[in-house]
Amino acid sequence: MTACWRGLCGTAGLKRLPVMCAKTCAGGYPGEMGTGNLSPRKDLKASCDWRKKGMMNEVIIEIGLFEKKTVPFINQVVYCDAILRGVAGMAKAKTGKKFEVKAQCDAASHRSRRYRTSDEIIRGVDLFCGAGGLTRGLEDSGIDVAFGVDIDSDCEYAYRTNNKARFIHKSVDALTVSDFSKAFPGNGFTLLAGCAPCQPFSTYQRGKSDPKDERWNLLEHFGRLIKEVKPDLVSMENVPQLAKENVFAEFVHALEEEEFHVFWKVVNCADYGVPQQRKRLVLLASKLGPINLIDPTTPEGCHVTVRDAIAGLPPLKAGEVCPKDPLHHACELSPLNLKRIRASKPGGTWRDWEKRLVADCHKKRSGKTYPSVYGRMCWDEPAPTMTTQYFGFGNGRFGHPEQDRAISLREGAILQSFPRSYKFVAPGDPIYRKSIGRLIGNAVPVNLGKAIGKSIVKHVRQSRESKKQAA
Repeated sequence: MTACWRGLCGTAGLKRLPVMCAKTCAGGYPGEMGTGNLSPRKDLKASCDWRKKGMMNEVIIEIGLFEKKTVPFINQVVYCDAILRGVAGMAKAKTGKKFEVKAQCDAASHRSRRYRTSDEIIRGVDLFCGAGGLTRGLEDSGIDVAFGVDIDSDCEYAYRTNNKARFIHKSVDALTVSDFSKAFPGNGFTLLAGCAPCQPFSTYQRGKSDPKDERWNLLEHFGRLIKEVKPDLVSMENVPQLAKENVFAEFVHALEEEEFHVFWKVVNCADYGVPQQRKRLVLLASKLGPINLIDPTTPEGCHVTVRDAIAGLPPLKAGEVCPKDPLHHACELSPLNLKRIRASKPGGTWRDWEKRLVADCHKKRSGKTYPSVYGRMCWDEPAPTMTTQYFGFGNGRFGHPEQDRAISLREGAILQSFPRSYKFVAPGDPIYRKSIGRLIGNAVPVNLGKAIGKSIVKHVRQSRESKKQAA
């Protein structure tokens, strides 16, 4: 007989297996938890599956010839790995045999979640999703992201592999209301989030931005979708310079016309657990009432440093690749650039070098305005802003604090607060630095996305509590 158990697996001395019975089981009523004994079988399989049914954690368990059983854990924090390990350990203790447990969690963001009723659920869609930095942060904060949209096919593997949300390869300007029908079924709260491509507004353009650039129109399409889809909540992240553009003022005005309460602020990502000095414009809008970004989680004096983030990675020489992680790959350096980086001090500039090492372009008056290129990072400070070309020593202050090389692709991803295990290319596929660097450098830092998500979750909870008190 299949056994049922009240509680969590994964701790010492467990004797029973958790299963939600479809039929009456060991004296329990249908759908309730009872107790019984586990019959020895040759094989036992368990997997964690994020079903999106009321944000409920479900563990699918198959024992021998028995049908699959679904285990919901309600009002508890669930660690799926511990549950699955507990299943295997319990079976071994019961039968004396070692069972292989296939414990593949198909939701990379499923760490721990609390069950919520349907009117607490926040369902989101990530426009301009890129490699998934914002989606990962939103999911980690407890928001259910249905899908991400991006016209760049290079994003698809990273987005699909590391997040539960689906990836839709499509231009945002081609989206219509029908694309959102399954994502927003009618219960809970709805969120449209995104970061329209920021290159037209970036300081790195230095006056090169063309108002005819089609990317200028993408923010307008974001606004169009807000009017058509009518979400409860909106979030946008972009470069600070956007706030000076008419297109941003028009976007805010359009939100207010749709009766949104709008909040926006330029923040330093280092204040929210990102090991990087990165100023970003964050906008939050809600139809539920006034909304704000949460207070800094790592304020000045508590910033995560370069040392905190990447000191534990295996050392590399210029041109080397870590055998265990192909993304931990440092670009080669020419003999001249090798001399330059050896002459560079953490936090210093090319002005510290002997004249024979200084590039001809920096000897000109126009070149003296770029002091940070060919620089090393400082161990005990946040990194500088990660650009799409951070893997090159000559592209900014991207030299490793002590190793004679530029930072690797993996180190840049970590400084964007991506988990170390985040996958950007399929095993065995070639790694194109420019493509991966673009995905990482353009991403919303995961921890900033998490702060945005926490702000929205807190706001929704407070709104519901206020309504209950008023009633």
